Amino acid sequence: MLHIPQFHGVAGAYPGPVTGPPSKLSRFSNSFFRAMEVLVRDVTGGRHQLVPMTLLEILRGSKDYLKRSGVQAARLEAEVLLAHVLGLTRLDLYLQFDRPLTEPELTDLRSLLRRRAGGMPVAYLTGEREFFGLRFSVREGVLIPRPESELVVELALARQAAGARTIVGADLGTGSGCLGIAIAVGAPSARIDAVDISPTAVQVARSNAAQLGVSDRVTVLQGSWGQPLAGRGPYNLIVSNPPYVTSLELMALEPGVRDFEPKLALDAGRDGLVPYRDLLVELSKLAAPDATVLLEVDPRRSGAVAKLAWESWPSAALKLHRDPSGRERVLEVTLG
Repeated sequence: MLHIPQFHGVAGAYPGPVTGPPSKLSRFSNSFFRAMEVLVRDVTGGRHQLVPMTLLEILRGSKDYLKRSGVQAARLEAEVLLAHVLGLTRLDLYLQFDRPLTEPELTDLRSLLRRRAGGMPVAYLTGEREFFGLRFSVREGVLIPRPESELVVELALARQAAGARTIVGADLGTGSGCLGIAIAVGAPSARIDAVDISPTAVQVARSNAAQLGVSDRVTVLQGSWGQPLAGRGPYNLIVSNPPYVTSLELMALEPGVRDFEPKLALDAGRDGLVPYRDLLVELSKLAAPDATVLLEVDPRRSGAVAKLAWESWPSAALKLHRDPSGRERVLEVTLG
């Protein structure tokens, strides 16, 4: 068998060219997708037999295609997409490099690669994102969980481990439910009310709570901030990752975030503080006298958020916690 990994000159069914004006990328992608059909010719004994590309050849080509499309972590994302299509882990890919792909698998992969090259985040393509060691379902219309938000969960669980009372918590602006659900998983006695204004987010968060086995302790409600929680508190723990990007900054975000993730979960108005002002009004009605409030913040406006919190609770203890990159990421407010 003679393997020919170049992506050109191979005939076969092809689902159509990349749209737009001709470019080096479109020419590369056209030839690459054609090559994904059949790439190897067996010329032994004068026979000419077309056989599928191997997993390794597909992975290399996918990585090059994404890299030329401007994807920074091209190798990683190619592995994630290929593993998703094949129902494998990324480690399994390296154990099956000689495996050929079937036509349905190639069709699915081609679709995912094109959409990723167009800017759609990998999490929306695979329908999931890992957060705090847990696998959360996500889809368009729901903010994708970020690693820096894990600090909120770490601080909440550290408070529980330090001997505080059983967590009776609220997660405001829950999105996928990642904060409240991760806290409930890590603290088996915790009870969490999670709120989001988006019907899509509410549906996804409820599904994640059920999938991760905490739907009996995590109640997901639809509404704005704490409004659905009237009569359900008080809460000794309140967490939130509100929008904190200014309207101007939103326009400068990378296209995968700006064009695909929900603006409702990103845009914090002209000064980046509008959600915090609204949220703090609600918190004063919900918090127990000795509550802990954990708010994720934009490091550029951490001091401004702390000032707003101090104005709401002049006697509270305030502390800013840094994320692994050294930036002020979570404001802790301790009442009482």
